[in-house]
Parts: sequence; C-alpha cells; structure tokens
Amino acid sequence: MAKEAMSSPLAIEDAYQPTRKPLYIRLLKLAREHPLGLAGVIIVILLLICAVFAEYVAPYDPGTINADELRQSPTWDHPFGTDRLGRDVMSRTIFGARISMFIGAVAVALGVVVGAAFGVISGYFGKLVDSVIQRGIDVLLAFPAIVLLLAIIAVIGDESSKVRRFLTDDVGVPTGEFMGIPVFVDITVLSIGIAIAVAVGVARVVRGAVLSLKENMYIEAARAMGASDRRIMFRHILPNVLALVVVLGTVFLPIAILAEAAISFLGLGVPDPTPSWGADMTGNNQQDAINRGAWWVVFFPGLALSLAVLAFNMIGDAFRDITDPRLRGSGGGSSGSGTGL
Repeated sequence: MAKEAMSSPLAIEDAYQPTRKPLYIRLLKLAREHPLGLAGVIIVILLLICAVFAEYVAPYDPGTINADELRQSPTWDHPFGTDRLGRDVMSRTIFGARISMFIGAVAVALGVVVGAAFGVISGYFGKLVDSVIQRGIDVLLAFPAIVLLLAIIAVIGDESSKVRRFLTDDVGVPTGEFMGIPVFVDITVLSIGIAIAVAVGVARVVRGAVLSLKENMYIEAARAMGASDRRIMFRHILPNVLALVVVLGTVFLPIAILAEAAISFLGLGVPDPTPSWGADMTGNNQQDAINRGAWWVVFFPGLALSLAVLAFNMIGDAFRDITDPRLRGSGGGSSGSGTGL
C-alpha cells in the first residue's frame, strides 16, 4: 500500500501532463503576438526572392544601356524610370538586393562568429587575456565608425594587400562573376571589412554577458567536477549567450547594409557598373537627382534600403521580446525600449 501511495502522485502527474501544441499553432500564436515581426519576415522573404531569382524577376538586364530612354521618369514600361544611361532602375534595384543582402549576410555572419568567440574568451578567462583583447577593442572603438570602416577597407581592399592576395591565390576566391555576383573578390573584401567593424561591437557586448554568467553556481559546480575550460565555454556559457548573439546579428545586419551604402557613397564601395543600393544612390545618380530633378534614380534604391533596414529591425525587436522572459507578452514586438542592448 505504501508503494502504491508513493507512486500515485507520479501516475497522476503523467496522466495530466499537458500535450505540446503543433508547430503551426505555435507559429500562429507568435504571429498574433508580434505582428511587426511577421511584417518584417514577409518583407525579408520578398527581398530574398528578388535577390536569389533576380534574373527571373527583373524585367530588363541591369547593365543594358538605352540611348533613347535617358533619365526617363517612371512609366508602365519602366515603373521605376531609367537613369542617365537609359538603364532600368527597377532592374538595378532588384539586382542590387542580391549585392547588398550578400554583403550584409556575409559581414554579419563572419563578424558575429568572430566577435562572439573573442567576447566569450575575453569574459571567461579575464585577467591578462581580457586586458589584451579589450585594450585592442578600445583602440578600434576610439575611431568614429565610418573612419574605422574607411581605414579597414582602404588597407585590405588595395590590389596588393595581403588579404586580397590570400583570398585570390590561397583560398581561390574568383575575381570575376560568381553565383551571379560580379567582381566577387571585391564584394568579398568589402564584406570582410564590414565584418571586422561588426566583430568589435559584438565582442564588447558578449564579453559583458559572459562576465555575469561565469559567476553563476552551475559554472562553479562544473569547474569543481573537473570540467575543462573548453567544455565550460562550449557547453554552459555559449548556449546561454546564443540568444543574445542572434539578436545582435539581427541588429547588426541592417547596420552592415547601411555601412555598404555609406562606403559606396564615399567611393570605396561596390565598383560601377555593378548594381547596389548604396552605389546607385551616389555619384552621377546623386547629381542627376539634385541638378536635373531625376529623383527616381535615387528614391527607389533608397526605398529598398530603408525597407530592408526596417524589416530586420522589426525582426530583431520581435526575437528579443520572444527570448527575453521580462518582455514576453508586450504585444507588438517593438516597445519603447528599442534595441537597447
């Protein structure tokens, strides 16, 4: 009887254990609770479709020059108008999504991985290791962001730079078109430059989170049981900062896309005539918009850039609200706190 009495609570608990809801129901619930995040996902999906299937979505070749349709305002044949060479602005905006999204994705993926690794190492080991890494980060953060980015691109983007030679000679990065992206090595070098700037910010934020986590009792218990530093970092600390790293990725992705636009505006970005949102808003297009009233040549690439930045920010806010227990149930996914990391 005693054994039956002791086992009955477990039987009752098993009988009334709640069933896990199907995935689609949970996704619908998240969509209702975070409509702005859902809107951001839809916009990003549309931009990715344009980027991947640009050859099929764009009505014209983005590099085709038409001397009979120079600076033509938006019409049914050219919904976004044409530029000073008669090239279709809509086609260039669609193909520009491929370049800008590729640069943003590669820069953030590389920057977040490297920055998170340095942040975990710096925060966990502390002392001399932390001092060396953080003083290096302080030196980089002492420069304004755009100046730091320009310096990085100028150094590694030079034709004779070791980074460029390593990519072309040792890694085998194509110098011409690859995966539908012209001047692939130039785009890759630009992505690496932005990734370095992203890694600096990520490392500082992740290091702060690790400093707090490593003081928890379960870290001390793992260390007392003989767990190695590598096991503690990868099995106990990294999983607990992973959500923060993902949020940082969604925050830095639009910043990376904007950085490409800023670098192109200053003449060190995507080389002409490769279509890109940043490059198409600068140079001769900018002069045509100011001096000749051809507003459409910069408006539509700028609109696409703004939509991408807005969409990723909304996704980042929604993901932050979902992963942070203190913010669950806040509703729209974009509270007044912004992206306050």
